[in-house]
Amino acid sequence: MYVLRSVSLVILVSCLCLVSAMGQSAVRDSRYLVEVGTLSASAQTPFWLRANRYGVVPLKSPYGWVNTGMWSDYRPADSLGKRPKADWGYGVNAVVNAGATTQVLLPEAYVKGRLGALELYVGRRREINGLVDTLLTTGAYSWSGNALPIPKIQLSLPTYTPIPFTKGIISVLGAYSHGWFENSDRYIKGSYLHQTYLYGRLGKPTWRFRLYGGFTHQVIWAGHADPPGIIPPYLSDNGKLPSAFKYYPAVVIGERGLFSADDPDVTSFEANRIGNHLGSVDFAADVNIAHWNLFMYRQFMYDDGSLFYLTNIQDGLNGIRLKNQKTPDGETFFLRQLTLEYLYTGSQGGNEFVIDDPLRRGNDDYFNHAQFIDGWTYFGRTIGNPFLTPTLETNPNLPHRPGITNNRVSAGHFGLSALLFGSVDVIAKLSYSVNAGTYPAPFLNKPRQFSGFLSANIPVNVFGGRR
Repeated sequence: MYVLRSVSLVILVSCLCLVSAMGQSAVRDSRYLVEVGTLSASAQTPFWLRANRYGVVPLKSPYGWVNTGMWSDYRPADSLGKRPKADWGYGVNAVVNAGATTQVLLPEAYVKGRLGALELYVGRRREINGLVDTLLTTGAYSWSGNALPIPKIQLSLPTYTPIPFTKGIISVLGAYSHGWFENSDRYIKGSYLHQTYLYGRLGKPTWRFRLYGGFTHQVIWAGHADPPGIIPPYLSDNGKLPSAFKYYPAVVIGERGLFSADDPDVTSFEANRIGNHLGSVDFAADVNIAHWNLFMYRQFMYDDGSLFYLTNIQDGLNGIRLKNQKTPDGETFFLRQLTLEYLYTGSQGGNEFVIDDPLRRGNDDYFNHAQFIDGWTYFGRTIGNPFLTPTLETNPNLPHRPGITNNRVSAGHFGLSALLFGSVDVIAKLSYSVNAGTYPAPFLNKPRQFSGFLSANIPVNVFGGRR
């Protein structure tokens, strides 16, 4: 029995032209992309061809695509290593799919500006948040790059920035943003995203050993049901959820009980907390050993307080990445990177939720919520780790419910990146998962799923581009 729709044959053909242009140090770095391809499969598009691809790969095939884009980055440092204090850049990327699925997508469209260490951007932009390997991972728990980027206004410290008077030993990065969920094909329309993350690093970049820690905090809030009766009256005011600005501070700090049920816009459910809050608490360490870098990380998941009481402490994403810091020198086989991960989300603090009993404050039901029926999805795709699957991606013979159908998962994962004969880029991803559905709608037989991916790319500088 399988959890995802089966695939027996895949044919993938593509042609990619990527050109980078950079003149003198005062000129910003610009890139231009044109990609044309086609894919045919006997059923649903295979998991690792669509997962963590920012929602641009359709579930149904065959189809062909055209991918175009242009990006202009900040100006590089001059000969003395100095960068302009203020700068700006932009990115635009459009994808057209035609065939079994026809769609026009805009995965990136943003303008960004920098003033010192601070950056402000407006629009859609590809991002992964959390302490995790970004190349070969199964996906960061809460923000993996699996769905189309959500349009946001974001103020951030995008790179680790030393805290004054610590001599560079303590550095931080973080962001604060406001975003908008889509209105089409969604039960709850007009919802907002609040997102905050903050990470610290102990150790200078030149040190052999460094420690990392931090958290992500994400909230979906506001909106109205369509039709209104889809949310029970005790969960909403005639299908409307608190949307006024006065509720925003409660969203940001995540505090309980800031509003009384006497408020005409607040039910007893929201008097507990406004919106659906979730995220992860992350810890990591990396060490340089000869020309290798070893990076180890753990993401702890939180949803409704179970992590605070340690009842879901088993759940999390565990990873080890081994990265080669040498420069390839024409070897027959050059290993760039190995990644091993284990994802477990089966505990969720148990199958009961009793708010006043810490030992039974479970049934976290990751990425699902009683008010926000669509769950943590954007245009039907899971925003977080893609192994927590929505209804459209799940075998129709298994129990279904709105939002995320399968969020109790145990998955082992192996990833490899290598260079063959000095020119052939090879990437492999091999994953095996055991899937239990959700507590309200379990998969009684716990179906197994193997997902594999192998690619080999050979650059051909026909257009004079830079690899």
